Amino acid sequence: MAENTQTETVVQTDASAMAVIAPLVGWLVPGAGHFLLKKWIRGALIMISVVSMFALGLMMEGKIYSPNTGDILDMLGFVGDIGAGGLYILARVMDWGRGAIHLATADYGTKFVIVSGLLNVISAVDAHHIAIGKKQ
Repeated sequence: MAENTQTETVVQTDASAMAVIAPLVGWLVPGAGHFLLKKWIRGALIMISVVSMFALGLMMEGKIYSPNTGDILDMLGFVGDIGAGGLYILARVMDWGRGAIHLATADYGTKFVIVSGLLNVISAVDAHHIAIGKKQ
């Protein structure tokens, strides 16, 4: 009986650790949380979707928001952008998305970047739900 309890405790500890690690890794690298949970197809689809939306947004000269305390829409745009995790960090380091807007499609590009971040947050929450056993 003691051996069974000990085994359950180890399995529960691993599951609770994965419930924290999978969403964090999934936020930092889109789809990686699902890869950790061995959900290969779902992880690949998320990675392709988020990265391609982010890249298309940048190619359309979309804006990358920086943290500020000004306009409420800028703050909401920043929250959406930071949801992209490592892609947002890479864009800020490489100074992408800061140029003057010259194209009419730049507004659409900005929305693509924001939506890619929001999709990445949703996928990180999905990875958490899979890790805790709420979802298959």
